[in-house]
Amino acid sequence: MIDNPRLDLVLAKYGRSIVVVLVGIGILAFLASGWAVATPSTSTSHQYADERVSSDVDTSAVVVQNGTLWNEGDRLENSGVYILNTSPELTLRPETRLTNATAEAPVNDGTVSHELTLRFEATREGTVFWNETRSLVDESPAVENGVARSETTIDVESVRDRQREIERELSGVGAVDVRLEFRAAYDTGAGRGVQEASTTLEITDDAYWVADSLSASDEQRYRTGTTETTESRNLGLIAGLSLLGTLSLAVAVSLARRSPVDEAAARRAVHERRYAEWISRGSIPMWIGDYHVSLDTLEDVVDVAIDTNERVVHDTQRGLFAVVNDGVVYYYSDRGLWEETAWPEMDLDDGSAVVDADAPLNPEELELEGSDEFSDPDDGFDDDADVWRKL
Repeated sequence: MIDNPRLDLVLAKYGRSIVVVLVGIGILAFLASGWAVATPSTSTSHQYADERVSSDVDTSAVVVQNGTLWNEGDRLENSGVYILNTSPELTLRPETRLTNATAEAPVNDGTVSHELTLRFEATREGTVFWNETRSLVDESPAVENGVARSETTIDVESVRDRQREIERELSGVGAVDVRLEFRAAYDTGAGRGVQEASTTLEITDDAYWVADSLSASDEQRYRTGTTETTESRNLGLIAGLSLLGTLSLAVAVSLARRSPVDEAAARRAVHERRYAEWISRGSIPMWIGDYHVSLDTLEDVVDVAIDTNERVVHDTQRGLFAVVNDGVVYYYSDRGLWEETAWPEMDLDDGSAVVDADAPLNPEELELEGSDEFSDPDDGFDDDADVWRKL
């Protein structure tokens, strides 16, 4: 344990409170470390999957007569332009794919519906003022290996004839456009949605083509489950709490063993260390000085020594601190007044000198004549110093 008078003084004042606080900290630290070990942390994580739904409308046409470019029976797929006389019929194949993007696997338990319409629109200055719609596809095809397919074929020449007929009816008042509109509705079980796309079917006297592709795509994320993970808490935290508890209890035990500490003695020791440069050890005889002034504290004695430029003498046998100046002794002692410091402290609890009052006394023990202590008083001591040495 550290030998420090200041620490002793603090313990004298607040020792019990400090021990109680340290014990409390130690118990709480051990309880906290036990709780950390007994209750591991649990984290919850959600599992997600991504789905992709894509729809397209493919176009194709079969060549019906031989030519310099194609032979009869050839099928043109998604061509940028079709010759009207060579391929008069256009086949449209709506297709929707359901895919689990996370697992890269098809979704087979979904449902899909397809709607494909052909619309004639009369517009003037960008505003539609008349329209006519023909339904080409309206069905819910089966989903096989994640794909739902539909198919329809239109006679492009008949479409062109109807467009020309409407234009003649309007007599140049407005333009007549032919549009293809596609709508796919889906339900995968995890999510549902609708995809829409439209484009213009351009028809001339010699050829036709689809202006833009009819395609749409959706991606969505959905939660598939929840996973709970249990992990032990930070081992560093547990070790730190255990170390804190051990140190707190160890210090509390050490302080408890050091107590109780006399506050007055601790305060005097603090002053002794603080004013060590002004204090010297020595022996102070009883007869020194003409006057004896008792001061309240050791600090007061040191102040006198500083003012008079003298030294403080510490008589450890008498428990006395004193400054002698011009026949005046300024002193401090926790034993009391000057005369009370003359005799050393005795432990009266020691039973070695106890005499049994009931036991008979030997006459020789009562003989005082042979004792040198009580010889002729004329041979007394020369002065008080001899008395002190005898003691």
